[in-house]
Amino acid sequence: MDRIIGIDYGRKRVGVAVSDPLGIFASALDTVHSAKIIDYLKKYAEKENVRMFVVGYPWNTDNTPAEAAKDVEAFIRQLKKHFPGVPVETEDERFTSVLAHRAMIDGGMKLKDRRDKGNVDKISAAIILQSYMDRRK
Repeated sequence: MDRIIGIDYGRKRVGVAVSDPLGIFASALDTVHSAKIIDYLKKYAEKENVRMFVVGYPWNTDNTPAEAAKDVEAFIRQLKKHFPGVPVETEDERFTSVLAHRAMIDGGMKLKDRRDKGNVDKISAAIILQSYMDRRK
């Protein structure tokens, strides 16, 4: 079955989320060091058919690209190079970290686990992906 991969890209860590086969629900998958993300995605694509990547794009509140946008754009170029047949879309990632923290609190996650930035990153990726899929409905 086809999957959509959601990505919260950062210089150090990358949060990864995946859709269910029907493209309705997003689930946090993993956090990967940014230097290893392409290899991770290649291995994932060997097991599952990836039909699309949705990458969180950083915007400022005044609707201008944030400073981190250059890193995300470079990553998107790498994605397109290594996965030429897979479309790449972007989704506004403003406030996803705040939403991820709220989801962790609401879900009863312990303080120690909420402090783990890797958890925040993969939940942020799930929020980015879910937002994209909800908007497309």
